[in-house]
Amino acid sequence: MAGFVIYPKRHLQKLVNDGDYMEAIEYAKSIESKFANDYDFWFIVGGIYFILDDATKAISFFEKSLALKDDDVETLMIKTNAHLFLEQKEEAIQCCRRIIEIEPDNLDAGGLLEKLENI
Repeated sequence: MAGFVIYPKRHLQKLVNDGDYMEAIEYAKSIESKFANDYDFWFIVGGIYFILDDATKAISFFEKSLALKDDDVETLMIKTNAHLFLEQKEEAIQCCRRIIEIEPDNLDAGGLLEKLENI
């Protein structure tokens, strides 16, 4: 990475968009302290780990994001998918229920919840 990065989060997102996931992780580690209270930063980092099939790490970052903004449906949906990837049915059900609390008409969460409860 050459030059001075004025917008670090934008640079992180560019690395992700370019498919440079390992570089994005290293870069995220280097700027982490500046974004400790930024729910979107933690969502991006969690998404990187989810793309890399490390659902356990992804969930830990989604939880950091949700600790800062607990009503973010997008984060809850991808966290649900990470739990499903790990075959954690009960945790996925909890995420779906939380989504429905926030958005009662969310068809994706409602349909998934119905399927999970009938397994």
